[in-house]
Formats: sequence, structure tokens, C-alpha cells
Amino acid sequence: MARLTRAQREWRPGMPRRRRSIRVQFASIVLLTEAFVAFFATLAVFGLHASQYGAGLVLGAGFGLVAVLILACAVVKRAWGMALGWVLQLALIALGFVEPMMFFVGALMALAWWYAIRTGARLDRENLQRDREQAEWERTHPEEGGAAASGGEAQTQ
Repeated sequence: MARLTRAQREWRPGMPRRRRSIRVQFASIVLLTEAFVAFFATLAVFGLHASQYGAGLVLGAGFGLVAVLILACAVVKRAWGMALGWVLQLALIALGFVEPMMFFVGALMALAWWYAIRTGARLDRENLQRDREQAEWERTHPEEGGAAASGGEAQTQ
């Protein structure tokens, strides 16, 4: 039998499911997209500049950056993970010193990162406020149903 996670072991029927952070989800999506960008940039630099920098160095550094971008998805929920994400944005822009087009591509990806972080944080705040209002309503109107009477499912008319 597969090993259960802590959340799975502690779950009981009727427990509300903990909401995942939209900011973390958006940040992970951007980092994963950047991993693809870094992979193809590595191939481009290998094809254009392998004789100048050395094939091993280009492939090693490029695939190393791809691995760090993918692994950063796992730690982006921590405060230092977000800081790592910003450092990786600078690293992607700095690739422009090797291949000048990466200044433009890196700046676009940094813009996408900034927008994902900003929008995700706003949506998380809105969800938190909505959850507070829902809990307050359910506390003051127990006779009208809410999540407890309907089994946690939304009722439609």
C-alpha cells in the first residue's frame, strides 16, 4: 500500500479542504516555463557558441540552470523560495551576455514572474476575505444550511 501524506492521515470526513495558494501555483508555472526557455536557450547557445565557450561548459551550465529552475518550483512556497525565484530571473536576463537575444527573453520572463506573483497574491487575499465572510455567514445563519447542512457542496437553484 502506498504511504500516506500527513494531510491524508489527518483527514476526517467533513473537514474542509485547505485552499492552495494561487501565488505559489502561478510562480511554479512561470518557473517551469522558464525551465523550457532555458533548455532551448542552452541548445541555441550550444549551436552558436559551443566552439567559443566549450561544449561541456555550455551544456553543463545550461542543464544545471534548467534543473535549478525545476527544483525551485518545490521551494517557492517558502519566503526564501520567492527570493530564489527573483535571483533566477536575474540569471535568465544575465544570459544575454552570452546570447544577446536573452536580454529580451529574460526581461519578458521576469515581467511574467512579476505579474504572476502580484496577481496570485491579490487572488489569495480575495480568497482569504471570501473564506472569512463565508465562515461568518455560516456562524450567524446556522438554520439556513450553509456548508454543514448541504454536506460541503454548493446548492444550485
